[in-house]
Amino acid sequence: MRFVITIIFIYPRQQLWVMPQSFAVGAPETSQCPARNLFARIPLTLTIMQQTIATAIGGQEAGTVFEGDRRFDIQVRLPESVRSDIQALERLPIALPQQGESRQGFVPLSAVASFDLSPGPNQVSREDGKRRIVVSANVRGRDIGSFVAQAQQELDAVQLPSGYWTRWGGTFENMQSAQKRLQIVVPAALLLVFTLLFAMFGNVRDGLIVFTGIPFALTGGILALWLRDIPLSISAAIGFIALSGVAVLNGLVMISSIRALRETGMHVPEAVHTGAVSRLRPVLMTALVASLGFIPMAIATGTGAEVQRPLATVVIGGIVSSTILTLLVLPLLYRLAHSSDEDIGTDDSPGAN
Repeated sequence: MRFVITIIFIYPRQQLWVMPQSFAVGAPETSQCPARNLFARIPLTLTIMQQTIATAIGGQEAGTVFEGDRRFDIQVRLPESVRSDIQALERLPIALPQQGESRQGFVPLSAVASFDLSPGPNQVSREDGKRRIVVSANVRGRDIGSFVAQAQQELDAVQLPSGYWTRWGGTFENMQSAQKRLQIVVPAALLLVFTLLFAMFGNVRDGLIVFTGIPFALTGGILALWLRDIPLSISAAIGFIALSGVAVLNGLVMISSIRALRETGMHVPEAVHTGAVSRLRPVLMTALVASLGFIPMAIATGTGAEVQRPLATVVIGGIVSSTILTLLVLPLLYRLAHSSDEDIGTDDSPGAN
């Protein structure tokens, strides 16, 4: 997992920087500091000096050359040998503003600015007009959420200068965005499942009995993550959503079989026992096939394993627990929930006196 921390800061610049053509890390960078005290004695502005330096170093468009339907701009600037020579740049003439009909004067750049050659940054990144520095790292062997929380506590103990602040991004930012979406998707999915169960059985009681398979399945998924020492992540949350459907499917098969036997006139205890025995093999085969299908993902070690393993682990662990629930607990819950129906049926039977 990868996260990015962005440090955004405001730093007042008092120097004019002239970047060379090479932008490699640690490449030399020429900076010139204007002598502001001289600007008060000569008719020269900082804008004129900046334009002259920009034209000499970066060039200025002087025309266009046409070759058929192709067009090329003509850039005029100093030769490479002069641009990389500080002494030559110090002799660069700066035109003074012409006053009246007097002859236009020039002043060397060294008279109004000082030069310095030092290593410069590879690039200067900005966001919303402010400079920023991006520090990235990979997190392995632990939950990225807890790592960011611990790192934020360490950063809170550091007193940042005025105008500096930090912001977490990368995988952590994506995880936070996904969590906000899951807070809406998961309840909506569970509500939709219960609505379908209610439409299937026509009553809330049987729908709730089948719906109890979801908490048991989630318990098995969490236990599987704990046994494999896998942190809870977005892929694991998606696995829980898929697991809910599998758990409900097995419970639906069991309860539908019991209800079908009761419609034939069979009493509740007998229908529960017969239905559980008859659905034993289909439920076990369904759970076995689904679990075997996720085993390659659970033991994956290549590219994408950090996404596949949590999802497969949750599904396998949840299928095991939901299968036990479907075969043992679900029939018992159905018998307890419909015990009153059995009493009524016994009282109304012809042999009851």
